[in-house]
Amino acid sequence: MLAAVWQTVCSLGNVPKYMLPSPMDVINAFADDWQLMADHAKVTLTETFIGLFSGIIIGFIMAVIMDTCSVIKKMIYPLIVISQTIPTVAIAPLLVIWLGYQMLPKIILIILVVFFPITISLLEGFSAVDKDTVNLMRSMGANRIQIFRYVKLPNSLGFFFSSLRISVSYAVVSAVVAEWIGGTQGLGCYMTRVRKSFASDKMFAVIILISVISLLLIWLTTVLQRVCMPWDKSNKNTRGF
Repeated sequence: MLAAVWQTVCSLGNVPKYMLPSPMDVINAFADDWQLMADHAKVTLTETFIGLFSGIIIGFIMAVIMDTCSVIKKMIYPLIVISQTIPTVAIAPLLVIWLGYQMLPKIILIILVVFFPITISLLEGFSAVDKDTVNLMRSMGANRIQIFRYVKLPNSLGFFFSSLRISVSYAVVSAVVAEWIGGTQGLGCYMTRVRKSFASDKMFAVIILISVISLLLIWLTTVLQRVCMPWDKSNKNTRGF
């Protein structure tokens, strides 16, 4: 329906093509530049997956450390919050200047964006565990590692996957922003080039491609959650995202 209205508006000729290309123009742009966009998408996805995985590992370690020691939590937690007040578009150019135009500054930016929701959600999941269950485990002789493995970790999975769905979309956007500010490859770099050439049909095409990639990653996260949490009936019965 939306595509039909969009095509109709463009067919009337009241809006210049450089401002709003028609759906057919966007489809043709996909067909013409598909291989080039696919090559750039490989770079963006590589940065996304490396940064996302690294951010998850760092977020997990920080959450475990803060859950284990309240003193460290009081010291680190404010710093983590402050780190998120720095705009992404402000720090990305600095990372490019400091680290160059290759993948490293993009990956670091993704890590900075991803680790915060992962850390906070896992910490909340660890704290939300049932105290009676923990006391029962202790009365049965369970040590701290066993309590973490059999009680706290399973309890935090729901929190983790909720934040992961947010993180995957943030990771893709952060990679594109970093490439857009400074890079030689990636969808962000491709967007910069077509924008300077006023190829709005290709600009719309790459925007749609980025949206599809983000939605696909969110869907894969939901599928992974169903596999890792078979006991969660509400999640199992959920369709779509």
